[in-house]
Amino acid sequence: MIGIVDKKDCCGCSACVQICPVKCIHLQEDSEGFLYPVVDKAGCIECGRCEKACPFLNAENGRKPLKVFAAQSMEEELRACSSSGGIFTLLAMRTIEEGGVVFGVRFDEEWQPVFDYADTAEGIAAFRGSKYVQAIVGNAYVEAKAFLEQGRKVMFCGTPCQIAGLKRFMRSEPENLLAVDVVCHGVPSPLVWRQYLRETVKSEASPVITGICFRDKKTGWKKYSLVVRGKSVHDGQDSILVSEMHMENRFMQAFLSDMILRQSCYACKVKGGRSLSDITIADFWGVSGFHPEMDDDLGTNLVFAYTEKGLEHLNAVLPETRYTGSEYENGIYANPCVENSPAIPKYRHLFWKDFLKTGMSAMDIMHKRMQARGVRRLFWSLRDLFRWSDSRYFNCRSQPGT
Repeated sequence: MIGIVDKKDCCGCSACVQICPVKCIHLQEDSEGFLYPVVDKAGCIECGRCEKACPFLNAENGRKPLKVFAAQSMEEELRACSSSGGIFTLLAMRTIEEGGVVFGVRFDEEWQPVFDYADTAEGIAAFRGSKYVQAIVGNAYVEAKAFLEQGRKVMFCGTPCQIAGLKRFMRSEPENLLAVDVVCHGVPSPLVWRQYLRETVKSEASPVITGICFRDKKTGWKKYSLVVRGKSVHDGQDSILVSEMHMENRFMQAFLSDMILRQSCYACKVKGGRSLSDITIADFWGVSGFHPEMDDDLGTNLVFAYTEKGLEHLNAVLPETRYTGSEYENGIYANPCVENSPAIPKYRHLFWKDFLKTGMSAMDIMHKRMQARGVRRLFWSLRDLFRWSDSRYFNCRSQPGT
């Protein structure tokens, strides 16, 4: 029977829920908006499948990739609407052209990320682009297994913990499954995201949200913006509700400062190839230092091929890209979250205390707290510097001949 004693030991992949033969496990949201399994002990038959399916209870060994690439789609329109270089879409299209099914994350009607599947080019468009909120997996593993048993090819794309959960759920290695994960900094809270949207669209008279892009690249790949589009309920006119650089947007500030990550993200057990994915894709941050010809500030993918199957799929789409071989060390140089978890922020507990009272204004409070801390740190550093300088001055004065 699965039992969560410490929240850092549950990544929320839902493998335990989906594998339970008597359906006695459900997910329940905690005070931070994350889902955790709850067991109906009266209905549990003690089969142990939930524990065997847990990727955090059954951590794998780390791996290094067989091949590493820096790659960009040669289709500029595709790259423009992708977070990085468009490699996800090329892999997905190959799967569909071979009669397969692609699983990815889209927004639902409330603009919350959820897993879904598609077998058309139009269908995978909704999966394109980063969604910086933990997605609801739902029954995606069960659905993927059903397609695999029908003999259809399946490409399943998610975070490393979601791929690790899928692999534990499968309990085998289907040849017709291509598992693709994305390098993950950590998954932000759905509760904070919901609150951010409520504050963005404050009343019924406000525009209805019609589109969200976490990584709009009109100002460049490195200086991307969060853009929320809406339509007036009165005249149907389109408008931009939010367009802010990622370092200036409250939600992105909370995410990038690590304040709103799931507790398991601070002690992730599936980094460094431990998810058992076939392919890993990411932004190739720092590419200009290793492959300057691949940096036009429109997006470049870092791609790891971990298995022969993954390498075969990559080799099939590379002719549609500009690419170059690279080294693993180059890829992780400016992308340490490939292997390392973020540290728990010192003021995380204070942020949540403020957030539950004031909503997104908690980030303003946090900024003032951090600024005050910075001023204090500067004061003590200058004091120590002056003391050090004074001591050197007086020590020199006291020496003979000076």
